Amino acid sequence: MHNRPYDVPPLNLLEGFEAAARTLSFTRAAAELFLTQSAVSRQIKTLEAWMGVALFERHTRALSLTPAGVALQRTVSEVLQQVHDTAKRIRQPVHARTFTVTTTPTFASLWLIPRLGAYTQAHAKVDVRISASNDVVDLDRAGIELAIRYGGPSIGSHGRRLFDEEVLPVCAPVLMHDAKRPLTRPEDLRHHTLLHFDDARNGTPALNWATWLQAFGLSNLESAGALHFSHYDQLVLAAINGQGVALGRTPLLRRTIREGRLCVPFGTRTVAARAYYVVLGRAATANEDVAPFVDWLVAEAKSEGSDARKGAR
Repeated sequence: MHNRPYDVPPLNLLEGFEAAARTLSFTRAAAELFLTQSAVSRQIKTLEAWMGVALFERHTRALSLTPAGVALQRTVSEVLQQVHDTAKRIRQPVHARTFTVTTTPTFASLWLIPRLGAYTQAHAKVDVRISASNDVVDLDRAGIELAIRYGGPSIGSHGRRLFDEEVLPVCAPVLMHDAKRPLTRPEDLRHHTLLHFDDARNGTPALNWATWLQAFGLSNLESAGALHFSHYDQLVLAAINGQGVALGRTPLLRRTIREGRLCVPFGTRTVAARAYYVVLGRAATANEDVAPFVDWLVAEAKSEGSDARKGAR
């Protein structure tokens, strides 16, 4: 029996660890790797068992690296980068048709990925890579072809507008049809738990319940309870599970609403000051597959708007 020349853990465990260590979030790491949050968590536990030492300190709403985790991150990041660079140099690019889209984990999981299957079926030879991060990536420095960004009018000067965003209360059907606590007008929110999105990175007043209630003359409304989330997709999951009423974002949740997993208790809505834009990097000009993809994005956005107008009739 031959001994293995290198006593190292499986590569997929190291990839999961690197993503979690870099983002300090199992959720964001999962979005990058197209895994569930629980799958990444299991990878980390398996790696910690293999190492025989804790790599993360798990706090109530945050992660931090232990000294062992810091040491491993430094080595793993360097090695994976070296493997990436070497593979990129020797890979035959002649038949490769690929481009990368960077966007936020929320937009990727709630809007882009659910629709991406239709594009890949029609363009089977094109490899679309999604890089999900809340960081604003320098496209030219990173060599990334395009980004889908959420922001104010300044982005419009160098981006193509996809759609605006409306904000409206949403909840699970079980709350919508609760006869003891009807939801027929905004004032009825006092009988329910409100789900709050605490966006520490990019403050979005339109997604703040205090701002929304003030707009409708309900500044003094006191809800029956409150739950706070640092990631919007977690808030959506809580709303789907009937844990309270959330401020929904369309078009991000339009499909979820259409499928009946979330309901709109009353039509009261506000228009956010920000919108979604497609922004191209210099690398896009040399990639003939980017323009058709952007056209597909715009067509999907227009389809969303058309569906919304039909639903409003």
